[in-house]
Amino acid sequence: MTTAVVLAGLVLLLLTGVPIFAGLGLASIVLMLLTEGSIGSVADTVFGKLDTGLLTAIPMFAFMAHVMIRAKVVDDLYAAAHALVRHLPGGLGVATVLSCTVFAAISGSSVATALTIGTSAIPQMQRYGYRPRDAYGVVAAGGTLGILIPPSGPLILYAIVTETSIGALFLAGVIPGLLIALIFAGFCMAQAAARRDMERLTWAGWRACGRALAKSFWALSLPPVVLGGIYLGIFTASEAAAVGCILGLAIAFGVYRNFGLRDLYETAFDTVRTTAMLFMILAAAAMFGHAVTIMRLPAELVEAVVALEASPLAFVLAVMAVIFVLGMFLETIAIILITTPIVFPVMLELGISPIWYGILLMVNLELALITPPVGMNLFVIKGIARAPLSEIIRGILPYVALMLLGLVLVLAFPQTALWLPEIAGFGR
Repeated sequence: MTTAVVLAGLVLLLLTGVPIFAGLGLASIVLMLLTEGSIGSVADTVFGKLDTGLLTAIPMFAFMAHVMIRAKVVDDLYAAAHALVRHLPGGLGVATVLSCTVFAAISGSSVATALTIGTSAIPQMQRYGYRPRDAYGVVAAGGTLGILIPPSGPLILYAIVTETSIGALFLAGVIPGLLIALIFAGFCMAQAAARRDMERLTWAGWRACGRALAKSFWALSLPPVVLGGIYLGIFTASEAAAVGCILGLAIAFGVYRNFGLRDLYETAFDTVRTTAMLFMILAAAAMFGHAVTIMRLPAELVEAVVALEASPLAFVLAVMAVIFVLGMFLETIAIILITTPIVFPVMLELGISPIWYGILLMVNLELALITPPVGMNLFVIKGIARAPLSEIIRGILPYVALMLLGLVLVLAFPQTALWLPEIAGFGR
C-alpha cells in the first residue's frame, strides 16, 4: 500500500509539469525528512551514484550522434535503403524501417531517429501514394528502435541504476530490435500489397545499388566497429563510445567535409546540454532510490510477492502492465528511474534475469513513445508534417499492436534477448 501511495504521489507530481529532476528530488527530500529527519545523506548518495566511469559513455555516444546528424551522413543512408528495397511492395516503408534500424545503431535516441529519418522519408512516401497516416505511422514506430538497438541511452541508464553489464545489455537488444524491425517491414509489405492504387517502383539495378552503398559506407561502418569492439572484448562500452566519437569526427571532417569549427562548437554545446539534463535526473534518481530503500519499500514489496507466492512470469507481467499505463503519461527516463529501484530487488529475489527484464522494459518504453496522450514520437511527427495529431494516432495504432506482439515474443522466448550475451560470455 505504501509503495502504491509513493508511486501515485510521484506520478501526480510529474503530471503537473514539474521537470523530472525537480519532481524526483522534491519527492526524495520529503521522504528523507519523514524517515531520517534530515537530508544530510544527499551529498554522499549523489556522489556515490555519479562516481562511475560508465557515465562517460553517455556524452560520447550523444556527441557521436550529433556529429553524424549535423554532417548529413543520414541522407546517404536513406538513399541506400531506398535503392535496395524500393521495388518491393511497400518498398519505401521498408526502406524507412531499414534506415531507422541502422540510424538507431548510430544515434541511440528514438526522437533523433524519428526526426532525422522522418524529414526525408515522409515527403517521399506521400509522393509515391502512401496515405499520410501510413507514412506518419511507419516513421514514428521505426524511430522507437533508437532505444532498443544499441547504443541506447536508456539502456545505459538502466545499466547504471541496476549495475548490470552494459555490454551484455547492448548485445541483448540486437535480436529483439531486429525482430521488431522485421515485423514492421513485413507489415509495410502486407499493407501495400493489400492496396492496388500505390505506385510500385522498379528495381534500381546493381550499379545504382552499389553506388548508393558505397556512398553510405561510412554511416554503415560505425555500428560494426562500436558493437564489434565490445563483442570481441577489444574495448569497454565507454572506450567504444570514444572510438565512435573519433570515427564520427574523422568522417565529418575528412570524408564529407561539410563540418566546420562552428558545427563542432554547436555539437559540443548540444551534447553538454543534453548530458547535463540527464545527469541532473540521475542525481535526483539516486536520491529517490536511497529514500525508498530507507523506507523499506523494496523489502516490503519482496515480502509481499513472496507471501503471495507469485511466479516470476506473473510478476513480470504485472510490472509490464503498470509500465504500459505509466508510459501513456510519463517520459521514458522518468519511468526507468522511478520503477527500477523498487522493482529490481524483487526481480533478484525471484531469479529474474536483469538482462532479459531490461530488454522487456525497453520494448515497453518503445510503446510509451507512440501511445497517446504523451508519446514523444507523435509530437516529433506532428512537428515535421504539421499534421493533426488525430491523423498521426490513426497511423500509429497498427504499430502499437505490432510492438505488443514483439513484447509477447520476447516474454515467451527469453533467449531472443539472452542468446547473444551468453555466447559472448556475459552469462545471465
